[in-house]
Amino acid sequence: MTPEDPSDLPGIENASPDLRHAGAVVDQAIDYMTKQSLDPVAIASALLGGAMGMLTMHLGPDAVLAVLDQARASVESGEMASLAEPPAQGHA
Repeated sequence: MTPEDPSDLPGIENASPDLRHAGAVVDQAIDYMTKQSLDPVAIASALLGGAMGMLTMHLGPDAVLAVLDQARASVESGEMASLAEPPAQGHA
């Protein structure tokens, strides 16, 4: 699987063009920061902080909490564990 070919990802065909584009840009940013030897937890924390900022600027508190609840459910179900396989690509 490569960033240029996200068709390997399940459900990617249902993602909006904006989501696919944003996911590809984020993947490139992660790749760049990784190659700069930045700490993976620092990268993830910065991305999460930025995402939370964007969500709170554009969604109400209940919608943000719903997104976080879904993320928590994905972690609890083990769905996110599949993204831990090196390197995770196409998070859209």
